[in-house]
Formats: sequence, C-alpha cells, structure tokens
Amino acid sequence: MFSLTLFTLLALSGFSSFVQAAHIKLAHVHHARAPAPVGSPATHARQRRCAAHRAHNSTASVARTSTHTTSTHTSAAPQKTPAKQTSSGASSGCFPALGFETPADVPDSLDGWWCDDKTEYAFLGFSYEVSACQSPSTLDKDFANIRNNFNGRYIRLYGACDNKGFYDDVVEAAYKNGLGVHALIWFGFDGDNKWETRRDALFSTLHSNPKAKFVTRAVQFGSEPLLDGVLPASQLAAQVRAAQDNLAGLKIPVTVSDMQWSFQMNGGAGLKVLDVVDVIDAHMLPFFGREATTANAAWPSIKSSVDKFWVPQANGRKIYFTENGWPSGVHDESQRPNSAGAQASLAQEKDYFALLDANCAYFKSVPGGGLGWFAHIYSDAMEDGYGILTASGKLKFAFAPRTHC
Repeated sequence: MFSLTLFTLLALSGFSSFVQAAHIKLAHVHHARAPAPVGSPATHARQRRCAAHRAHNSTASVARTSTHTTSTHTSAAPQKTPAKQTSSGASSGCFPALGFETPADVPDSLDGWWCDDKTEYAFLGFSYEVSACQSPSTLDKDFANIRNNFNGRYIRLYGACDNKGFYDDVVEAAYKNGLGVHALIWFGFDGDNKWETRRDALFSTLHSNPKAKFVTRAVQFGSEPLLDGVLPASQLAAQVRAAQDNLAGLKIPVTVSDMQWSFQMNGGAGLKVLDVVDVIDAHMLPFFGREATTANAAWPSIKSSVDKFWVPQANGRKIYFTENGWPSGVHDESQRPNSAGAQASLAQEKDYFALLDANCAYFKSVPGGGLGWFAHIYSDAMEDGYGILTASGKLKFAFAPRTHC
C-alpha cells in the first residue's frame, strides 16, 4: 500500500471541512490572512515513509472490467426527486446526517441536499486508502461498517487506484451507504505526471456520474503536495483555481490536504495556496512533535496550532483534521518519532482518540462552523499501526467517539 503521505516535518494542524454547497465560492475570492505566528508549535519533523507497501490481495493490480451502474429515472415522464431539506442541527433530514436515507432516484438538484457544515464537527469518519483497488463488494462492506458500526459520515480517500471506473465504484458504495467523500488527486512519491491522468479521470467521473456530486463533498488536490514539493506553490495554486473553475457547476469545493509547516516553509510560499482553497484540510500527527511524549500530553500543542495558525489563516472557512492519529506501534525506520519520549502503543492510540472526544465542546466552538476530524486510518492493512482495525479486520480497542455534543 502507499505509505501515509508522511512528512519530514510535521506541524500540528487542524483540518478543513468542506464548504456547504450553498456557501461554496464560484468566483476566486481573496481570503485575508493573519501572518503566521512567530511562536508556532508546528515545526515537528517526521521521516518520509516511502517504503514499499505490502499487497492487500492478489487481485489488487488486476484491472477490473466490471460495468459501473448508475441510477437513472426510468419513467417516460419522471417526477422530480427533491433533496431533503438542510437542517441547522444534527437531524437526519440532510446528507450525510446519521439516519438519513439516500433516495433510490438521484435528486435533480443539490438544493437542500448537504447538511449545514456547522453541524459537522467532532468525529466524521476515516481516512481510507485505496491502493488495493478494492472491489465493489469490499467497498460496500467497508462503507457499511463505517456508517453502521462507527457512525461515520465521511471517508477521506488516501492513495490512488488507477483502474478505470474505480471512483464510480466509490461513488456507488458511498451513495448506497450514506457516506460523503473527500476525494483525492494523488501525486505519489515518484515525481511522475500520473497525477494529471488521475485528475482528469476524477473530473470526468464527477461530471458524468449522476451520483458523484451528491457524495463528493470536496476534492483534495494532493495530500502533502507542498511538503513533498511536487509543484511550486504558485503552480499548485493555479491548479486549485483551475479545478475550482472545472467543478464550479457541480458545487464541489477544492482544497489541499497538508500540514501547518508545509504552508510556512520556504518563506511562507505555501500561504498563496492556502489563500485560494475553499476549505482547510489540515494534518494533525502530534506523535512526531519534537517534544512529544504521550497522547494525553498532546492537547496543548493541538489547541495552540488550531488557535494560533489554522483559525487565523482560515478566516472563517471550515477546518477539518484529515490526516489525524497516533500510532499503536512503530514498524519501520520511517515511522520513528523525533522525540525520544514519544510513546507508541495500543493504549496511546486509544488515548489519543479519547482525548479528541473529550474535547468535543472545543471542536464545536472553533470558528467557521466547528472543527471535524477523521481518524487516520481505517485499518492497519492500510497503514501499519495507525488503523482502528487490525489488518485482519478486528477492532483494536473500543472506538465510539461522539459526532455531536
């Protein structure tokens, strides 16, 4: 599998939530920013993890030839299927609220479809790595588990599957199981131009699959692309703007998923990227902090990063923690922390998510509609040590964080 988009330097970050469909900017608006704080706690170094990933199954690299079904109206004179109305609270009358049932017929409009993003704080769902090119049945099974057993509302894609039609399978499983998707244009670690093909394939599906805009809450233009230096910041910002133009008619916001340090390095060159994104997708991996010890001791750094960097830079935009977690173990050199006191264990991983859950009220209060967080990652089969499930699919510890408070 692909390794976590691992950073050489990790800044504690908050991650951005998707702008509610009704609030997505369709023209490029300059977002005034506060200067980056001098005393930022966000200079945590983390080793790049580019080690080869083990294969998930023997069929992972085999291109599938299955057809991809999309729902359409079949009557000669179809009646419009109205989307359920947006709720200002944690009700089930909007997508992807818990209890919401997606209609069999795809709605004709996004009006009232998405939940108010101010209800989307606390636990949202999981990062979900797709380099295994999971089959439609596996996607359906995993997404049903995320929704029904963990109260997940979203998945955040990680890695890439280049099989033709794979994102159609993701859309189908997400729509069926009531999950929103943070899609991803994956750059990888090889310095090639495959990301351009991935971008074009994703955009093609977003425009052609009638369900796609009803589950795709945002598109991430890379996971730590600034840290990895895949493009100069000015070119990455231009790609974000071009993607916004391409997806404006679908009302899908565009962001970049990265860490605080990535935006601050090179004299703050990355801030021009942060300036143009629609929502803030921030990475939070305090295990790699230079003074890291235990998960329970991480809260001051987490809160400081949100209060001093992400909130001022967001300037009212929604913030999410996307790549966010603490490992249950260190399995290779690339996972080693930068602090001799940093503890990796099953108890520490459990404590980290308990810490986030205990601070639900704080996340609810974060400007921009509250801060929602993903658990990185769904299974140890996707990233050794970071999964909520073992590689064999068993729960590592009790995990039932709140979605509202």
